[in-house]
Order: sequence, then structure tokens, then C-alpha cells
Amino acid sequence: MRLRGKKEAIVLLIGDLLSFFLALWLALALRSFSLPSWKLMSPHLEAFCWIFAIWIVVFYIANLYHHRTATLFRNRLAVLITNTQLINSLIALVFFYFVRSFGITPKTTLFINLILTLGLLLWWRLYLVVWLTPRRQEQIIFLSAGKEVEELRQELENNSQYQITAPIQTVHSFKPSSAATIAVNLYEEKRPEFLSFLSRLLFSGARVVGVQDLYEDVFDRVPLNLVEERWLLENVSNHPKSVYDLFKRLMDLVLSLVIFTISIPLYPFIWLAIKLDDRGPIFYTEPRVGRHGRFFMVPKFRSMSTEDDLSIRKVTRVGAFLRRSRLDELPQLWSVVLGQQSLIGPRPERPDYVKLYEQQIPYYSARHLLKPGLSGWAQIHQTKHPHFQLQVDATREKLSYDLYYLKNRSIWLDISIALKTIKTILSRSGL
Repeated sequence: MRLRGKKEAIVLLIGDLLSFFLALWLALALRSFSLPSWKLMSPHLEAFCWIFAIWIVVFYIANLYHHRTATLFRNRLAVLITNTQLINSLIALVFFYFVRSFGITPKTTLFINLILTLGLLLWWRLYLVVWLTPRRQEQIIFLSAGKEVEELRQELENNSQYQITAPIQTVHSFKPSSAATIAVNLYEEKRPEFLSFLSRLLFSGARVVGVQDLYEDVFDRVPLNLVEERWLLENVSNHPKSVYDLFKRLMDLVLSLVIFTISIPLYPFIWLAIKLDDRGPIFYTEPRVGRHGRFFMVPKFRSMSTEDDLSIRKVTRVGAFLRRSRLDELPQLWSVVLGQQSLIGPRPERPDYVKLYEQQIPYYSARHLLKPGLSGWAQIHQTKHPHFQLQVDATREKLSYDLYYLKNRSIWLDISIALKTIKTILSRSGL
């Protein structure tokens, strides 16, 4: 399923780019009432290629290349494409009329191009892509049970491209089609006769997949109830990835210093706003658990009142704004520079919360194999974040995302998290 998702993403990317360039060619043709010459096309291509590259990034941030996008109903997909292209239109207007670094200001051409681009994208995404990538229904048989397995079954049953077959009663009477996918918990099954049965299915042409991997493909997180020590040993490595670790550290240093330098002019205004609000201290520090369980102090702009009793502290008026805008976290850039945190990683937790979570959530300590981060995989995916209070169930869900990141961490995954974090901040949806 993951491979098919990557192939579909590539097809969608190529189709989007063709739609962009075709719309530009048609816009120039309509503007000049003739086939555009290379002399006319060349400066426009030079300028619009930069715009198109940014548009693709915006499409990626909007999840238009995510495997779940294919399951959206047409009306929802049309709304998503339209809204995203409106953002792209604003970006194009800003670049052409405010940046003025392209040497052209195509007013009429740009207007025609934006309309044609939206029309071509809707036609391509809603109709043509279905014709180019016909799908046959895939049969999936679950040979495992449990909460996450049932959650996975229900999700796939809502997708018409999958046919979920009832679990078999006896292995001897089971004859799947050669296109069937058999989902089983390979860490749970230890019976020699059953493993032999799975081998025969594999040799007959059926596809045998771990239900854990299937769950990850669909939900982008790890099914905690299906995880055990063997899974951790095979999938979560504490061995350093030299190239990745070096790149990540360099990016942490460069980006944190750049962001800090850019944000310096904001510090006096934040200081003044906090002082005028309640005359309390500007900064607030609190202990957090970092890599390998080591404690470190997290600095923030203070966003809560200063009562000694933690139970009666409230978010101040200025603090509410600082939290919504993420400005309260700017001082944490110094902990990134010092190497205590990273820009991307599992969010750090309070020591007293960690002590409780380690007792109630299996494998919770695995998230401490990495440096904590200002943003992470859980923060851009989880809808209800366990913030500022003990929430065992929400934290268990957060750990499922943290383990996914721990297993699949890479340069490209970090870039993906960074881009979607920008989207979250701009939309003020809350980390």
C-alpha cells in the first residue's frame, strides 16, 4: 500500500505540473490571440517556474499528495483544491507586484492563468486522474484482532477500493485470491503450523503484511497495543545515523540563529506587553526531560499569572496571544543552539508527568532516545494535544506518533514536519 501511495503521489505531481504549464501556455495564447512564440514564452517560463515550485510546496503542505487525499469525496476535494489555489494566487500576486524581481508584471496574463490553472486542476484531479489510474478492488483479510485492528478495518471499509473479507474460521478451508492481502500480527503468531500456512499463502501469490505496517500506512502512527519488545528491537534503533544527525544538527544551528536574529525586534514589544499586563517577570523557566532522560530547563516568555499555587494560575491576556502565535516559545531557540533540544522531535514533558506516564504507558521511555523538539510528528497530526495537564489517553496517542517518528525519522520527514508546522502556525490551529 505504501508503494502504491508513492506512485500515485508521483502521478499527481506530474499532472499538477503539466496543468500549471498548460494553463500558462493557454493564457499567453488567449492574451495574444495567437500561438505564443518562444520569445514570449521564455521570460514567463523563467518567472513562473519559481511560482510553480512554490505552488507545489503549498500543495504538499495542504496534503494534496497524501495517500488519504484519494479517499476524499469529490466535493470535499474540489473545495480543498480551490482553497489551496486561492492561497497560491495570493502568493503569485505578492511575487509579481511587490517583490518585482522577475522583470515582468503580467496583469491580464496572470489573471487568465489563475482561472485556467484552477479549471485544469479540478478537471485533472476530479476526472482525468481516475481514468489514468484505474483501481481494482483489493481484497484484505485480517487474521488478527484487537482495538487497533478494528479501527483499521473500519477505516478501510469506508474506502471503496478495498474489500474487507470476514476472518476465516479454519486455515484449512481458506483459499484467497492471488490479489489478496493478508494482514496478520507476525509478532503474536508463534505456532509453527500457522506460520507454515502463511508461507503457503505467500507462495500462492497472496500478499502477507504485518498489521502494524498496514496500520502505519493508513494512520501515520504506530498501534501501541500491537507493539512489544521484539517490535522495538527490530524497528527502533539507537544507533546514530551519521549523515542525518550531522545535517539535523547543522539545520538546528543555522535556522535557530536565523529565526532568533529575525525575531530580536519583537523582544522589546513582548517585554512591554507583559509588563503592562501584570508587571510580572518576562521569562519563565520549567524543567523538562530530554534525551536519555536528562533534565534541562526550558525558557519561555511568561504566559501565565504568577501565583505560588500552580492550581490557581491562569493564562494572562497577553499570554493567550503569545501562545496562539507561538511567540512564547522564541526563547527556546537558545536550548536548540545549546543542543538540549532540536527544532524537530518529540515535545519535551515535565519530569513529574514523565514519572507517571512511564508507569501507565508501555514503552513511554522510548521517546527519550531522541532529542526533544519544538515541533514534531505528533504536534502536526494529533487533534487533541495533552497540554498543561495530565492526560494519559491523549499521551498514549501522542506516543504512537512519537514512535512512528522514531522509526521513520529522516531528512525528508523533518522537512515535511517543518513545512506543516508553518501551516499550523499561520492557521493558528494550535500545536
